[in-house]
Amino acid sequence: MKYPKLLPCVCLFLTTLLPAQTKEISLDDIWNGTYRTERMDVLHSMANGQQYSVLNFDRTARSTSIDIYDYKTLNKVKTLVDSKDLENLEYFSDYSFSKNEDKLILATNETSIYRRSSLGNYYVYDIKTKLLSSIAEEKIQEPTFSPDATKVAYGLDNNIFIKNLKSGEATQITFDGEKNKIINGIADWVYEEEFSIVRAFEWNSNGDKIAFIRFDETEVPEFSMDVYGEGLYQTQQVFKYPKAGEPNALVSLHIYDLKTNKTESVKVNKDYNDFYIPRIKWTNNPEVLSAQYMNRHQNELDLWMINAEENSSKLVLAETDKAYVDVTDNLTFLKDNSFIWTSEKDGFNHIYHYSKKGELINQVTKGNWEVTNYYGYDDKTNKIFYQSVENGSINRDVYAIKLNGRNKTRLTKNEGTNGASFSKDFSYFINTFSSATTPPEYTLNSAESGDVIKSIKDNDVLVQKLSDYKTSKKEFSTIHINGNDLNMWMIKPADFDASKAYPLFMFQYSGPGSQQVANRWNSANDYWHQHLAQQGYIIACVDGRGTGLKGADFKKVTQNELGKYEVEDQIEAAKALGELPYIDASRIGIWGWSYGGFMSSNALFKGNDVFKMAIAVAPVTSWRFYDSIYTERYMTTPQENASGYDENSPLSHVDKLKGDFLLVHGSADDNVHLQNTMRLVEALIQADKPFDWAVYPDDNHGIYGGNTRLHLYKKMTNFIHENLGDKIDNTPEGEKEDINIKESLDN
Repeated sequence: MKYPKLLPCVCLFLTTLLPAQTKEISLDDIWNGTYRTERMDVLHSMANGQQYSVLNFDRTARSTSIDIYDYKTLNKVKTLVDSKDLENLEYFSDYSFSKNEDKLILATNETSIYRRSSLGNYYVYDIKTKLLSSIAEEKIQEPTFSPDATKVAYGLDNNIFIKNLKSGEATQITFDGEKNKIINGIADWVYEEEFSIVRAFEWNSNGDKIAFIRFDETEVPEFSMDVYGEGLYQTQQVFKYPKAGEPNALVSLHIYDLKTNKTESVKVNKDYNDFYIPRIKWTNNPEVLSAQYMNRHQNELDLWMINAEENSSKLVLAETDKAYVDVTDNLTFLKDNSFIWTSEKDGFNHIYHYSKKGELINQVTKGNWEVTNYYGYDDKTNKIFYQSVENGSINRDVYAIKLNGRNKTRLTKNEGTNGASFSKDFSYFINTFSSATTPPEYTLNSAESGDVIKSIKDNDVLVQKLSDYKTSKKEFSTIHINGNDLNMWMIKPADFDASKAYPLFMFQYSGPGSQQVANRWNSANDYWHQHLAQQGYIIACVDGRGTGLKGADFKKVTQNELGKYEVEDQIEAAKALGELPYIDASRIGIWGWSYGGFMSSNALFKGNDVFKMAIAVAPVTSWRFYDSIYTERYMTTPQENASGYDENSPLSHVDKLKGDFLLVHGSADDNVHLQNTMRLVEALIQADKPFDWAVYPDDNHGIYGGNTRLHLYKKMTNFIHENLGDKIDNTPEGEKEDINIKESLDN
């Protein structure tokens, strides 16, 4: 028998297997906080570069405070504000500083709107006078200080307001905002979800101008969801949602001048037919605004410099790609208004330095690896700080490099996932490190050498707790599939016996640029996979073609064909793993959530001779149902690419279903609409295919809250046991013969 070639990369252990490890991970423990990690919340580096602030929660007093710590000693220096000392504010859940750090905006009573947006009551706290004042009586969005902290701009009822903190007067600067028609300064649903922005307005450095994006949603089709609640009649949530190929909001850019109280529309010297404005940012020159314009196909991204005083524009940089150009937050203007930019134009994501006119000065980083985060530029040392996968695509490290691309230094030493939060003067950074063996650790490090100065916080208590549990190693390797060495991890039962054959349960997400095979600490799913390993399953995860951090060609091979190559890789990986002597090829299952649910559905249908069962949670079942920005980035429009949409849709392959299928969705999923599951259910019914399904009332894409997650994972666990595992036979002896005869006839 020919076995698959598994290339060892590194083998990591969650805990050392000791005789004392007898406790088993239970589903209840996963969701009741037993394995919760300690963390640092809302960390902010102070302007002096020597101190940082943290939002602390006192669970005993049920209060919150903002405390200042010294980088060098890690000692608490002082408490800026404690909710116990505020008469009108029981607690606050978030905060932001004014530029001069003499005032704070405190958030309370926050209620989520969508994934990133929320409404809340906000207050300004004056650190010197200790006075607290409400910004508005109503719940508002995205309050933001002016640079001199004399004003706060915010969104209310789809319009922009400016509160004068000295006079207390609020001035409305836009007047046409209307629900489901016009939004000023706050992103619409699809911009929030796919361009990761909520606030779509920006103060200039003088505080005398505000640039903002206006969204005209009038022609965008509406989507509605029933909300069942607890009343006699259900209500409806109705919102604008542009699906692939449908009209988007018409966007326009405007600048409000506080001196003249006038708003001017921005005109650029290029005719755009259907376009996006995913980013705006003022340069150091208070009269010059940068704006990124992108065509609807998202394969052209233009960087414009707009002179607000002259109302003129200049195109300084044009990025093009045969597939798509990623939008980032990495644009950084230096003192001379030259700028830092990241791009995949050489095939890997790297850092570039351009003059203010858009002339390339130099490519700062180079190599067959990806820059995964840009932290900033220190003009005193002329260094750029960034994160990358230079030390293997499953790891992350923090680096420093000169602006000219020389003297690169790896600042982090531990192999795993390292992230950094730098002090304002770039003399220190707080390193967050974790790996498959080590829960998150926070250390103070020197930005010059990377050396650890002091430990800030660790999770040694959790490590000690887990030492009592029966856990398994997470083995990292690569598997050669369809001409590529794909990253993989595998978890085997702690009492693994190579002479036995185990059922295999595969997990994946597989979306463009994503990564599931990473050397980092456990998520809740990892604990669930450990629980399943205890029950006698082998769990594996393979990042196939289309996933990230292996270069643009590897990531963008799925262009116009979402669900083709990714599914082929999962099917072939399952076949290869099924050839291993310790895996039972007749008992292979797969699961995933969202894009992963789309994938697991297709894998079961198209790979019906490989997979015995699949679970799809909140899946896309046709990209025709999903939003315009995400879908068209990878597929263009359905009008242009009908075959790409339909040939890889699970709806087109329901007739192939042979195995056991569990389909799960939340009824109030504003992201991947329940429509996806309903259409697949109807297709399965008409194809006369048996399946199981569950709809969680009023739950969104995350399907959580109260007992919901525990219920969902119990349901999925039972489904796995029933259809993939060895069934426990509690049948009385006298009835077994009849059942065995029936099973023989059924087979």
